[in-house]
Amino acid sequence: METTYYDHGTPAERWERAQLFFDAKEYATAARVLGGLVEEVPEQTGPRLLLARAYYHSAQLRRAETELRLIVERDPVEQYARLMLGRTLQRQGRHDEAESHLRLASALAGDFE
Repeated sequence: METTYYDHGTPAERWERAQLFFDAKEYATAARVLGGLVEEVPEQTGPRLLLARAYYHSAQLRRAETELRLIVERDPVEQYARLMLGRTLQRQGRHDEAESHLRLASALAGDFE
């Protein structure tokens, strides 16, 4: 397999590179770097959550939803993933489905009405 710039280096170097692309609002490029990293370390939440955020910001909403569902399946009380899943569903016009995730995210954050 040929190594490209996107998958070159240690996982830590690729994580840093992905964060730089994300911070520069190069979301699709960040997702490209993170995709390989998530395959390599699928158990880590941080890279997968940043991948989901990169997909969300680059309007790859189905991909964002898939990653976020994996996170909340593994860790049902991951507040930020719940929030992002709710917002992702809202952006897709799935407001009824989003509501339960947004309410749970709010409760996990301690925002009780």
